[in-house]
Amino acid sequence: MTYSIVARDPLTGDLAVAVQSKFLAVGSVVPWARAGVGALATQSFANVAYGPDGLGLLASGAGATEALSGLVAGDAMADERQVGIVDAFGLGASFTGRRCFIWAGGRTGPGFAAQGNVLAGPAVVDAMVDTFLEGSGRFPERLVHCLAAADAAGGDRRGRESAALLVVREGGGYGGGNDRWIDLRVDDHVDPIGELARLLDLQRLYLDPPLVSELLVIDATRAADLRAMLRRVGALPGDWTAAILAPGSESNENDSQQTSRPAVGEPRPFTPGWDASWHQALADWMGIENLEERLAAPGWIDPRVLAILAEKAAAGRSS
Repeated sequence: MTYSIVARDPLTGDLAVAVQSKFLAVGSVVPWARAGVGALATQSFANVAYGPDGLGLLASGAGATEALSGLVAGDAMADERQVGIVDAFGLGASFTGRRCFIWAGGRTGPGFAAQGNVLAGPAVVDAMVDTFLEGSGRFPERLVHCLAAADAAGGDRRGRESAALLVVREGGGYGGGNDRWIDLRVDDHVDPIGELARLLDLQRLYLDPPLVSELLVIDATRAADLRAMLRRVGALPGDWTAAILAPGSESNENDSQQTSRPAVGEPRPFTPGWDASWHQALADWMGIENLEERLAAPGWIDPRVLAILAEKAAAGRSS
């Protein structure tokens, strides 16, 4: 009913599961992963206990093969299950029960386990593996490409419905608070893989910080443009500070000049026409627009933020 690839990025150690199925909200059932431990896909009449139990076995020191054997050994319905595991060292293991609906099977290799059931044929799994081994593009995007290649090779014989991508890295979650770097789910869609790719693009926009090398200096000309655009969207210094204070709260004169939000890069001296209050106004607008992860240090701006602000200003509005 499903095809998936479980993988480890050899460059970063990131662990991931990408999956597609003719099944509602496959992302709520199949993918499990923990940074520094391993990743697992449980499918075909999925035993969701395989997720936490498998990660527990890996965390205790079991390798992928040993963990997989431990899971299926105590399962009375193992003949109907399918599982793929990759451990923190990139060793892969895959199991397909003899009663899984055909075509069903899997392949493993350095850094991956690919498997599927109710497929058009073995070419579906081969397409995932070949795409992964080509190694082109960034790791999360490559996994979505694996799903697209599998779909082009025939995919799930019953059709399409949902897809998901889970990628974990230590401290990779929002604000660094957990390991859930990418956790995207398309629960019901006519083109779930295409929609997953679109959501991944949005993830990159909203949650990936810019590179220092990408940042633009806020010089006098850019400062004048930024002030005009912030006015246009109604984000003058102090505007958002007043808007977010609870009723009865009191602000102070430093509210519009201080932010504790993490920023990319090292501060540079402000240019004439751009000071701490305008930097805070920009930061507050970015927070309202869900762009806070792209905040640059004082004196700098991310070009993607600048482009979005220009677009909003041209439309004469903010979200």
